[in-house]
Amino acid sequence: MKKMIDNATNLPSIPKVMQELIATLNDPNLSSNKISQIIANDQAITAKVLRIANSVRYGGHRKVGSVKDAVVVMGIDALKTLIFAIGLTSAIKAPEGFNLNAFWLRSFKMANRSKWLAGFIKADAELSYTCGLLHAIGEYLIHVVKPEQAIVIDKRVNTGESRSRLERDLLGFDYTQAGSELAEHWHFPSEIVRAIRWQEEPLAAAELSPYAACVHLAHYMTDHQQHIQNDNFDDFPVKLAHALHLKLSDMFSALKNAPDMDEGIEEFLS
Repeated sequence: MKKMIDNATNLPSIPKVMQELIATLNDPNLSSNKISQIIANDQAITAKVLRIANSVRYGGHRKVGSVKDAVVVMGIDALKTLIFAIGLTSAIKAPEGFNLNAFWLRSFKMANRSKWLAGFIKADAELSYTCGLLHAIGEYLIHVVKPEQAIVIDKRVNTGESRSRLERDLLGFDYTQAGSELAEHWHFPSEIVRAIRWQEEPLAAAELSPYAACVHLAHYMTDHQQHIQNDNFDDFPVKLAHALHLKLSDMFSALKNAPDMDEGIEEFLS
């Protein structure tokens, strides 16, 4: 897998602004001045940051005219996540046969749910959001390096087959393995790499990753929305909940009464 990534000539390049932000992820002293400096030379990202910061999603009641203003309205951590999301969506271009809009729509839904779920297991909310956003980056990679097989897999997934099982059978690896390798190739933090790799089987990892757990539960929320509203939790990952010391009755109630998390997604896609 690593060799395949290294030899791929059509992988997107990570924008410089994202590379510099990644380097600051664990910097507790990051300031609004530093963030301003990081994105100052990328006018397109700056413009989109200000547009979204002025949207209803982030309040919309206070005029945001600069990155420093955005820090006041959103906070540094949320602003970093926003810049990362904008940079990533601008870098990824659709290979032939790949529905990029549907890909990002689900990715942002997963990101929003991962962020919400982080509060239940005391994980970092912004990092959880980023892990959710990147959960399917391996699916994109497979379309880049194995386009013909990827299209066949997509068609069979649409009839109800398991994506990861199909990928392992037809390719010898699945999107979680591909995505974690790509995240490493891009020098993303190890927490993100592990979350992508173990999102489908968080309990199979040598050490349980809270971020893999958030993404796994976000999958459940996304795929079982109607079941949740009907109080049908037969498919809920009970073993994972126990491992996370979650009380099932509280979790079921929270899931059923979860707020609308998807307002404003279209702003990232325009």
